[in-house]
Amino acid sequence: MGAFVISKRFNDTYKFVFTSRKGKVIFTSQSYELKFEGEDDIVLIQQSIDVLVFVKLKSAAGKYYFRLLLGERHMATSRKYTTELRLLKGIEEIKKSAAVAEILDFSENTFVFPD
Repeated sequence: MGAFVISKRFNDTYKFVFTSRKGKVIFTSQSYELKFEGEDDIVLIQQSIDVLVFVKLKSAAGKYYFRLLLGERHMATSRKYTTELRLLKGIEEIKKSAAVAEILDFSENTFVFPD
């Protein structure tokens, strides 16, 4: 099962990624000023999985990727894939497990093993 992972960028904005059950990042969200905005979008993606639109694109370098849209709103961009088949597998992973994926919050930068 995949997971949504919330983290903080170096410029103090927040983002989330959706990872596959093997730990590979499938897509990365847009930046958010406030953490709850990203959390709300995760819930929105989970609830709207049937109406999400996956726009498949090809980069200038020949890599495949997709943009995740909800209506007209751009929610996230996928990682680059070497083949179209791998891209389709990434989309299938989202469709199968995003609705029930857990949400992990690593935005506080608290370390489990202190110095």
